[in-house]
Amino acid sequence: MTKFPQEGLPRAEVLQALDDYKKQDGDWKGGKTWSLVYYAGDEITQLAEEAYLKYFHANGLNPFVFQSLKRLETETLSMTADLFHGDASVVGALTSGGSESILMALKTYRDEARALKPEIAQPEVIVPISVHAAFEKAAHYFGLRLIHAPLADDYRADVNAIEQLITPNTILLVGSAPQYPHGVIDPIEELSQLALKYHLRLHVDACLGGFTLPFIRALGGDVPAFDFELPGVSSISADLHKYAFAAKGVSALLYRDAALREYQYFAYGDWPGGLFISPSATGTRPGGAIASAWAALRCIGRDGYLRITQGVLETTQKLLAGIRAIPELHVLGDPPAGIFAFASDILNVHALADALERKGWVIDQQVNPANLHFMVTPAHADVADDFLNDLRDAVAEVKAHPEQFAQGSAALYGMRAAVNDPSVVNQLIKGAYSRFMTDGGVFSFE
Repeated sequence: MTKFPQEGLPRAEVLQALDDYKKQDGDWKGGKTWSLVYYAGDEITQLAEEAYLKYFHANGLNPFVFQSLKRLETETLSMTADLFHGDASVVGALTSGGSESILMALKTYRDEARALKPEIAQPEVIVPISVHAAFEKAAHYFGLRLIHAPLADDYRADVNAIEQLITPNTILLVGSAPQYPHGVIDPIEELSQLALKYHLRLHVDACLGGFTLPFIRALGGDVPAFDFELPGVSSISADLHKYAFAAKGVSALLYRDAALREYQYFAYGDWPGGLFISPSATGTRPGGAIASAWAALRCIGRDGYLRITQGVLETTQKLLAGIRAIPELHVLGDPPAGIFAFASDILNVHALADALERKGWVIDQQVNPANLHFMVTPAHADVADDFLNDLRDAVAEVKAHPEQFAQGSAALYGMRAAVNDPSVVNQLIKGAYSRFMTDGGVFSFE
């Protein structure tokens, strides 16, 4: 247990300790990680840091005091709306990240249903099974019933199945652009038509692809319509701290009109502390994150994002070609952006992940089916060839000596797959995470 210090340490010693602690982290700057950090070079990173520090003490809790933050937030939302074919009626709010944007969206639609459809006792939200887990969290928090729709063979949402699941209790449809697990874009245009047909709301989760897909389209990529140009889309979430390269954590949540956004707000007028209103789940909102988002959009601009996106696409195509050339592996679906996953019908890919981690790579692992997940950033341009070489070697190692990989991820995910009861799996995950956060060591169900 770390005791509260009696006396402060010298400044240099504290800062050195932070540098030492960071040595344990994944090497995101060197391209060894495939998620969590979106690094586009020192110049853009320095811009975000400098903008953040200019507003280090600013608090988005009170826009009446920090008028400049109100302007930065409004302009950031306006620029994002313009990117998504929104008109002057589109409004929104900045949140701390994709999860909060999703939470606030579902809270908004729950409260709208309470006001306009009070006969619905248990509001239902229809989502593809590939939708981000934050929707599960939001439903859990806000008392919504999530209805899970299957995927089609191409891993996109099955629109016919979704239509069959619509009931008088349905208040919202959800699609992803792209969805996280496989990097493919759900058929948003068809979902838009479905929302209009049944007078339902449609939220598009573009947290991951919001600041790549418009530029891929501009470069001639095969990206279908997914935003406000579709009349059935009522809201969109898009993270600025991902492919917009702002500081953590800032995300945009946009609504087609201000009347809808009002359901997101929380207001309380009877508090002795004064009139209270909050646009999102958090009270205090770091001004630095808002400033960094504004600075990134203003400084990089469309031309800059086009150049960055072009580079990410070139790296992604090199990686996908290399993976598809390995007979034991296959890419899931037809991902159009820098997000993809691959699986194997021959090898245990969780063992393959362990073999790659021994070579210094940090690999994201997924299930249903077992696969490995990647998000490409500019940092991966210089390491793509190294990764493919290590991947080929790792495949050969696991294929020749599977017994050497019987523990670790292979055992962990094997145990998870062997437990069929979701409630038991969830409790095992909670316990394993609690032990990991308390005691350190390896995340394990044992």
